[in-house]
Amino acid sequence: MADTEQSWLTNPARRKALARLAGLMAGTPIAAAMAQSDPRPLSRHHRALSLAEMQTAFDFEPVFFGNVTLPVYDYTAHGDGSEFTLRRNRQAFDWVDITPARPAVPASQVDLSSELLGVKMKFPIIVAPSASMRALHPDGEIGMFKAATAASNTLMMLSINSSMPVNQVAPASPGGTLWAQFYPLENRAATQRSMDVLQTAGCNGIIVTIDQQASYYERSQQDRNLGGRVARASGPGAGGGTAALTGSERYRITGERLWYTWQYIDDVRKMVKGPLLLKGILDPEDAKLAVEHGADAIIVSNHGGRSMDYGPSTLEVLPEIVAAVNGRIPVLFDSGVRRGGDIFKALALGANAVMLGRTARWGLGAFGTAGAQRLIEIMQQELVQTSAAAGCAKLPDINRTTVKAHFV
Repeated sequence: MADTEQSWLTNPARRKALARLAGLMAGTPIAAAMAQSDPRPLSRHHRALSLAEMQTAFDFEPVFFGNVTLPVYDYTAHGDGSEFTLRRNRQAFDWVDITPARPAVPASQVDLSSELLGVKMKFPIIVAPSASMRALHPDGEIGMFKAATAASNTLMMLSINSSMPVNQVAPASPGGTLWAQFYPLENRAATQRSMDVLQTAGCNGIIVTIDQQASYYERSQQDRNLGGRVARASGPGAGGGTAALTGSERYRITGERLWYTWQYIDDVRKMVKGPLLLKGILDPEDAKLAVEHGADAIIVSNHGGRSMDYGPSTLEVLPEIVAAVNGRIPVLFDSGVRRGGDIFKALALGANAVMLGRTARWGLGAFGTAGAQRLIEIMQQELVQTSAAAGCAKLPDINRTTVKAHFV
């Protein structure tokens, strides 16, 4: 190298200029987004990583992507419309700071056990209901239930769109706790029959979804229709059928949504022998009404950004809903959770327990039952480490004093 070039490379003025450029780039929105990403994502590795190498929930996602068909991946990954709400769910966690404690608590002294509607929980973590798990892995819902039970007896909620019958899933993991999700049916007799099937199978907790329910997703629809006629899907994440969409269904409007009334909840309350939970609460007034109409708990949820675009993130509305409930019933939380730190933030803002949807699917789709168990355990241990760093030895110690929210 010539002396002139060598001088230029080591010149202090050049180093200052590069430092200033780096500072300028660090302040740009693009750099801020990149700062949240892994600079060497696992998707760029030249080999498939083993289960033992999984360190965070994010490590499972590219393995999951490689294992399933594109429509199944897109059904899991995407949200409604422009996906504003899907993105906002994740962004909201960046707007909450965790306050470090002095001194911290040794992780070995952290005990986050609690009881939720009669169910003893070692960790305030629940597997959320999500559809068609057999499309993710042959182990399906049975594998997920076994994984949840093995991971410190984690409570699991079974989707009404389960790919395996509830009377096969419920007895598959003795000692485990399985509750069931249900979408409203206007016909009360049909509702009663569904309640009887679920409760006879051993699902003592019933979760009624009262938001608009998951809509069609443009990306997955396109995948189904590549190279052929527009076809209706035969099920969530399915390859599609042969019947063309017609009428209002072309615009994702069906009679199965948005007819719900509080009278219906009153009627269902009489059919449910155990806990009744209402999923999809995003408004404090609805939270108060849920209490008045006999709900034993509510779930603050926007379907992971899948039910209505341009809605609020669940983390933003959580504090005001908790305030409206005022301790009368438990408040559960989901949507956007990817790390133990996310769980901690939701708990600090008032949630009694936090539910895992997409992340649990990543674990099952990547490595089957063992993968789902490992993922849940990773989230549990991340929560313990975060709690220790924040000086929280017990679950009640995780409160508003441990975080600072800066919602925008």
